[in-house]
Amino acid sequence: MRDELLAIIEKNGRIDLKELAVLLGVQETDVVSELAALESEGVICGYHAMINWENTDIDKVSALIEVRVTLQRGQGFDSVAQRIEKYPEVQSVYLMSGGYDLMVILEGKTLREVSSFVSDKLATMEQVLSTATHFILKKYKDHGTMLSRRKEDEREMITP
Repeated sequence: MRDELLAIIEKNGRIDLKELAVLLGVQETDVVSELAALESEGVICGYHAMINWENTDIDKVSALIEVRVTLQRGQGFDSVAQRIEKYPEVQSVYLMSGGYDLMVILEGKTLREVSSFVSDKLATMEQVLSTATHFILKKYKDHGTMLSRRKEDEREMITP
């Protein structure tokens, strides 16, 4: 039940508990108990709404920042990541394999605001060797959700 429950709520965190119980073939009280257990174990860490900011009047700029770090004696990647994640501009921090160590996802109101954060706060950290900033220009799909719907051409085709 646990795997199925997680798969369902990952796609729709607002699903009605009764509907969830029916889909899983269990009692609603079992679903409530299992959700509470998953939350207390730290498996479910939060519930979020997927918002397509392009369809609002709110200015928001997102960027992916590649960060290479040098580790100091007695400190690992966790300590650097924990320091970075405390900034409110930081939406996500991931330890990566490959050409860089951390991927930091930032949000700000303008390109300048994000650039200033990277140059003034992130790049100046003692452990940071280098950064590379990639601004997100458009999101097509996020967390498995299609954000841009292709509009059908409503014009009539004229043929001779």
